[in-house]
Amino acid sequence: MRGLLYLTHRIPYPPNKGDKIRSFHLLQHLSKRYRVYLGTFIDDEEDWQYEDEVRKYCQDVCIVRLNPLSARIRSLFALFGNDPLTLAYYRDARLMQWIKALFSNESIQDIVVFSSAMAQYVEHLSGCRRIIDFVDVDSDKWRQYALSKQWPFNRIYHRESRYLLNYERKVAEEFSHSTFVSEKEAELFRQLAPDAASKTTFFNNGVDTDFFSPQRSYLNPYPAAKKVLVFTGAMDYWANIDAVSWFANSVFPAIRTKQPDVDFYIVGAKPARQVQMLADLPGIYVTGAVEDIRPYLIHAAVAVAPLRIARGIQNKVLEAMAMQKPVVVSVQAMEGIHAVSEKELIVAGDAGDFAEQILLLLDSDEQVTMGRLARERVLQDYTWPANLSRIDALLAAP
Repeated sequence: MRGLLYLTHRIPYPPNKGDKIRSFHLLQHLSKRYRVYLGTFIDDEEDWQYEDEVRKYCQDVCIVRLNPLSARIRSLFALFGNDPLTLAYYRDARLMQWIKALFSNESIQDIVVFSSAMAQYVEHLSGCRRIIDFVDVDSDKWRQYALSKQWPFNRIYHRESRYLLNYERKVAEEFSHSTFVSEKEAELFRQLAPDAASKTTFFNNGVDTDFFSPQRSYLNPYPAAKKVLVFTGAMDYWANIDAVSWFANSVFPAIRTKQPDVDFYIVGAKPARQVQMLADLPGIYVTGAVEDIRPYLIHAAVAVAPLRIARGIQNKVLEAMAMQKPVVVSVQAMEGIHAVSEKELIVAGDAGDFAEQILLLLDSDEQVTMGRLARERVLQDYTWPANLSRIDALLAAP
């Protein structure tokens, strides 16, 4: 088996949030074909318990503790230079030394980099096949953040958007291939980086449909005789915080006025203070981390994804679809997902439209049919083995 260096900005386990889901399944897939050498960071002390699990898939591993406070200070100093703050945040001499020693002692010809932040460690290794999975166009995500923030953060985020795009372009031109999470995301980058367009492609996220299966028995975590709307996701992530805050304040009251027995559950780890405060509103519950999100999905009436800031494919949408749940999504959350609106899910616009569509679903007999068709769509287009075969083709290309 050939040796392969795999770099990720966060330990790819457990697969319980967006980037870790994709990076773990990619690691698992690569380990079947290569001797994988993994370089990564841990920014959450709880994740050290998963070191042995990750090592099962690797020939060797270098895990570096990332102190978020120190990383932010490095980023602040980067404001006085010309580098993206993202690079300074993830810059570490120990990881660089490990990589240098690795290439001195091992025969490695292939490199897979997960996220733009990690490309800085292999810029000098031009003799290898280098593939970068940008996942999302992060520079455009920073642009979206800037539009929703006040001074001085909007200025900082605009700067990061400009500088990071320049770096993304440079990496894409120098590396063998660049991949993204969806065709739409790849097409956006082709427009932003036309010189690298011919080397830009995508592979969709997948869902473990055996795990996310509606055929198993799950205990109901909700009170009996309640209709529940559910949102799942990491609740310290700004896009999710913004989504549930908007939904709770602008959409849910109209729903509860018409149907007082409807509750809204926000299910996900590390809820920010802004999210915790939503539990003070009538009919809204914030669970924090749960052992298993599947019972919360299968026993909900409707899953919602009202994201106003989004890039790439939303795993929360695919997972709900895999559990045969009707899902109401924003236009932004729909990006990258090939599904038929009004048939396999519902796309809603403003607050009034969201409330109207959810109320119609709650009173409709179409929930079961929509859920069944949603799972069929996932089985057809969003399984990991089929989608990861695209990476195999890139690594095998001459």
